[in-house]
Amino acid sequence: MTDSLIGKRVDILDKGFIELLDLMPHPATDVSGDLAIVNAARVSFMGESKGEEKDRKLLFYLLRNQHTSPFEMVEFKFRVRAPVVTWWQWVRHRTWNFNAQSGRYTAFEETDYYVPDVWRKQSANNKQASEGEVDAETNTRLTADLIAHYEQGFKLYEAALAAGVSKEMARLYLPGFSVYYTWVTKVDAHNLMHFLRLRMANDAQYEIRVYAQAIYDHFFKPALPWTAEAFEEYILKTKD
Repeated sequence: MTDSLIGKRVDILDKGFIELLDLMPHPATDVSGDLAIVNAARVSFMGESKGEEKDRKLLFYLLRNQHTSPFEMVEFKFRVRAPVVTWWQWVRHRTWNFNAQSGRYTAFEETDYYVPDVWRKQSANNKQASEGEVDAETNTRLTADLIAHYEQGFKLYEAALAAGVSKEMARLYLPGFSVYYTWVTKVDAHNLMHFLRLRMANDAQYEIRVYAQAIYDHFFKPALPWTAEAFEEYILKTKD
């Protein structure tokens, strides 16, 4: 039931999460997201249906033939906590709406940084990708170095704040790509599918792929089961 999705939170990476804040149509309307898409295509009143078989057939027709505007009638609103290394890629999807935590207003906590479980090697064939893992000894050393680097930066950050430096400048001491930020984001189902197609792919960076997969598994599929089935049939299978 979609009414159990709002407020659901899924933990991701070491300190991240994604939480569904709202959904349109809201579960209180008793209109499913799939039906809202079908009704938009028919330009009918919310809640009208021609029966499950005809409704489902129309939805599959829409996605198969790339009639995408009805899918924009469904929206997801999330609260997401992710490291900058993830947001750096996420904001490239300009069809999302974003409102971000500001380090100018809120001081960072000592543990607000991402520590990967595994350090990946640079791909030999793809300049922007990773492939394989470093050995266990190197992995342990790199993790210790990262934690020490962050702890030193946080001490300098706190010292700057104690000296009266503004938050917006003191944060220059923090290692940028590993710091966690919390954002509120909103997207319609059409543009969310575009995001998922790209960011769930095997060649997507791990740190954003796990967020995309969580959105799909825990929120998109339960909210839009027919759309998810059509998405897997007509979008994911045809991806190059």
